[in-house]
Amino acid sequence: MAREPGDRRETILDSAATLFARKGVAATTVRQIADDVGILSGSLYHHFSSKEAMVDEILSSFLRDLRDRYARVLSQKADARVQLHDLVAASLEVVEAHPHAAEIYQNDLNYLLGIEHFSYLRSAGREVQDAWLKVIDAGIAEGVFRDDLDSKILYRLMREAIWLSVRWFKPSRAYPIAKLAEDATSLFLDGLTAKTA
Repeated sequence: MAREPGDRRETILDSAATLFARKGVAATTVRQIADDVGILSGSLYHHFSSKEAMVDEILSSFLRDLRDRYARVLSQKADARVQLHDLVAASLEVVEAHPHAAEIYQNDLNYLLGIEHFSYLRSAGREVQDAWLKVIDAGIAEGVFRDDLDSKILYRLMREAIWLSVRWFKPSRAYPIAKLAEDATSLFLDGLTAKTA
């Protein structure tokens, strides 16, 4: 069923996000996006001022959602283990809601940081890191997490594992996002060692 003209902007963004995630931002042209949507490339400029404006909207929405969910996790009164689980779950939910944006961020961050307009990605990355480190460091202080590991390395390993799941994880009724969050948190915190009775 064809979309109504009012959905044109969303259709363009969906197409652009798919192409940016698959080919990379630099390699994707405005003409390719227009061809994918079935309009003339000049017509895209009625909706967006540039290719970078499309990238900006895709990533801004992703990061806004991520920040909002992280803020809710950090505002709850819970121990570090629960908060870590909730950060994992929030991350997976955002990745599911914005799969192409997550891939664009992972794949093209260094390229985009070379464009002045995207300098905000550096501070957004620090905010994400700070949320994780706050929880990890609290867990170390509480004696819940090991104190012999580097918090930043731990954060990067966990974040990469979670965000890159967009490439392979397909939620199902039998194995939803909540189950992956539970299993990932258990693996991060309890390891592979079998539990003894």
